[in-house]
Amino acid sequence: MNHYPAWKNLLVLVLVIAGILLALPNIYGSAPAIQIVRTDDAALAAHALENFQQTLDAKNLSPSNAYMEDSRIVFQFADVDTQQKAGTVIRESYGSNYGVALTLAPKLPAWLRDIGLAPMSLGLDLRGGVYFLLEVDMDTAITNRLTLYEQDFDERLRDARIRHRVELQDQTIRVRVSRAEDLEQTREIINKADSDVLILDGTDGKSLLVRMTEQQIKARQDFAIEQNITTLRNRVDQLGVAEPLVQRQGVDRIVVQLPGVQDPNRLDEILTATATLEFRLVDQDGSSPGSRRYQGRSGERAQMLKREIVASGDQIIDAESGFSEGSPAVFITLDAAGGERMLETTRSNVGKPMSSVFIETRRESKVVDGETISRVIKTEEIINTAVIRGIFKNRFQISGLTPGEARDLALLLRAGALAAPVFKVEERTIGPSLGQDNIDRGFEAVQVGFLMVVLFMLVYYRWFGFIANIALFSNLVFIVALLSLLQASLTLPGIAGIVLTVGMAVDANVLIFERIREELANGVSPQASISAGYEKAFSSIADANITTLIAAIVLFAFGTGPIKGFAVTLSLGIITSMFTAIVGTRAIVNLAFGGRKLSRVSV
Repeated sequence: MNHYPAWKNLLVLVLVIAGILLALPNIYGSAPAIQIVRTDDAALAAHALENFQQTLDAKNLSPSNAYMEDSRIVFQFADVDTQQKAGTVIRESYGSNYGVALTLAPKLPAWLRDIGLAPMSLGLDLRGGVYFLLEVDMDTAITNRLTLYEQDFDERLRDARIRHRVELQDQTIRVRVSRAEDLEQTREIINKADSDVLILDGTDGKSLLVRMTEQQIKARQDFAIEQNITTLRNRVDQLGVAEPLVQRQGVDRIVVQLPGVQDPNRLDEILTATATLEFRLVDQDGSSPGSRRYQGRSGERAQMLKREIVASGDQIIDAESGFSEGSPAVFITLDAAGGERMLETTRSNVGKPMSSVFIETRRESKVVDGETISRVIKTEEIINTAVIRGIFKNRFQISGLTPGEARDLALLLRAGALAAPVFKVEERTIGPSLGQDNIDRGFEAVQVGFLMVVLFMLVYYRWFGFIANIALFSNLVFIVALLSLLQASLTLPGIAGIVLTVGMAVDANVLIFERIREELANGVSPQASISAGYEKAFSSIADANITTLIAAIVLFAFGTGPIKGFAVTLSLGIITSMFTAIVGTRAIVNLAFGGRKLSRVSV
C-alpha cells in the first residue's frame, strides 16, 4: 500500500543529486576580477591567456586564478587594489584591441567550470555594480530624419531641373520654387519620395510645407529607442562586461544595469557618448548651394564644406585605432551603400579635398534662480582634411586625433552610432560591500524563517515533522539549483519570494498530516491513514498551489523588474514545493514506514 516502485525512488534520488550538483557552485562566493575580450568579437587564441599573465607577472600583479570562459579571459585577484592596477596595465599595454572590465567572478573549482556549471546570477542590489538611467533626445531623432528628407528633396528637385530652395525650420521643411507652375510637379516628387509625409500648401502660392505625421513620429521614436538599445548593448559587449541588462523604460528612457562592474566613470563616458563622423567635400570656391562653415579643431582654420554627406557614422561597420606614419589614426570600413557613395565621390573628385567632421552632442545643466536649466550643445568640428589622391571605396583612414581619442572613437564607431543622443538622468553605484550586506541580511531572513518553521514542524508533527523539514531543505536546494540552471537574476524581492516560499512549502505537508490525523482518529489503520492522507489531500494542495502560481505568472507578465524577481522565485518555489512536499516526503515515508506493520504513527 505504501511502496513506491523502484523507478520512482530512483527518479527522486536522481533529481536530488542533480539539484545538489546544480546548487553547489553557489557556496564558493566571488572574487575581484578583470574580464578581457577582443573588441572585434574575434575568438581569443589559447596562448593569449599566457601572454596576458606574463604581462601581469612582470608588474608583480599575478592573479590568484586565470581561465578562459565564453570567449573571454578571466583573471581573479585577492583584493580590489590589485584588480584595479591589473586592469590599468592591460589597457595601457594592449590598447583598444581588447576590452577590459573590472567585475566580480565566481571562485569555482575547475571541474565545475569544465562541466558548465555556474552560480545563480545576482541582481544589482545583491552583487553591486552600476545603474544608469538614460534619456533619449527624441527631438533630435525627429530632426535627424527631417534632415535626411531635406537632403533627399533637394537632390530630387535638382535632378528634375526645378529651381528651388529647401529649408528645415522647427520640424517643418519649407520647399519654395521659383515658378508657381512647378508647384504640382514638386508635390508629386515629394510624394514619390515618401507618400506618408504630410504636404501642406504655403501662403505665398510658391511653397510647400512638409511635416511628418503622428504615426511617422511615433515610428521614428520607437526606432530611435530600439537602435540605441542595440548600440548600447554593443558598446557594453565591446568593453568586456558580462551579464549586462539594457532595456527600455517608458517612452524615451533606457535602463542600463551592469552587475559586478566597478569602474563607472569609463562606462559613463562610453555609454553616453554620441560621437560620430561625417565625411564631406570641401567647397573650395564657396559656390555650392547649402554649404556652411565648420570650425577646425585645435586652432585649425575653419572651412566651407558642402551640404551633401558622402558617408556618415551609421554606415561604418568597422573601425580600428592604430598608427599611420607615426601618427594616431582610425582605420574605417564602410558598408556597401557607404562604399559605393565613397567610390563615386572619389572617382569624380581626385585632387580635391575632403574633410572628416567630428560631431558630439552633450547636455549641460546650470542652476538659475533655484531652477535647473538644461541645454543641448552640439559640437561639429573638422578633425582632418586630406586631398583625394586616388580612387577608394570602403576602406580608408583618418588622422588628427590623440591616441586616447583614436581608441575611444574607434570603439564608438565600431559599436554603432546612436540614432539619437542619450543623456544621463540618474546614476547609482552599489559597491560590493553593500551588495554583500544585502546578501547577508537576505540569507539571515531565510535562515530565521527556515529555523522557525523547522522547530514548529518538529514540535507539532514529531517524526513526520522531521521528514517535512528534510523536504523543506530540499526545496531550498531545488530553488537555488533552478535559479542557477536558468541564470535568472536573484534580487532582494527574489529573496522575499524565497522567504515566502519557505512558509508556503509546509502548507502541503500540514494538509497531508492533518488528514492522516483525521483518518487515525476515525479508527483507520496507520498504513491506510498514511495512504489516505496523501491521496485525499492532493486535490486541495493542487488547487491552492495552482491559484498562487497563476497570481505569480500575472505578476511576472505585468510587473516591472523587482516584481518580476519576486514572481520568478515564487513560481519556482511553488513548483519545487509541490514535488518535495508530495513526492519527496512520500518517498521518505514509504522507506521509513512502508515495509513494516505499524501500531501507531508519530504524527
